[in-house]
Amino acid sequence: MTRTLISSGSPFERQAGYSRAVVDGDWCFVAGTTGYDPDTRVMPEAAADQARNALKVIAAALAEAGLTLADVVRATYYFTDAAYWDEVGPVLGEAFEGIRPAATALVVGLVKPEMKIEIEVTALRRPQAR
Repeated sequence: MTRTLISSGSPFERQAGYSRAVVDGDWCFVAGTTGYDPDTRVMPEAAADQARNALKVIAAALAEAGLTLADVVRATYYFTDAAYWDEVGPVLGEAFEGIRPAATALVVGLVKPEMKIEIEVTALRRPQAR
């Protein structure tokens, strides 16, 4: 099996020396992803909008790996304030409705003050139905 590196084009990837996602065999590990708009690189104020942007970037990385959000088996949510949970929870519920990966939510400090949430996922390629 070949290890494949996937980039979203974020300047942080080159600066900090990481990949948006790494595909290794049937597994895809998507790095922690914050809410910068993938087109404008602007960070929205609302935590829910940050979560939507992060999920959009994650979905694009998974698509490049030949996967979708439906293949996510593990998700970790990093919040800078527990109060954002009520705002972001419905966004996550909509994205993962019916998928329901094993998930953990933590309250942490993130590396930039405008960041309110960071999302990290792991996906598993399932055998094709015959």
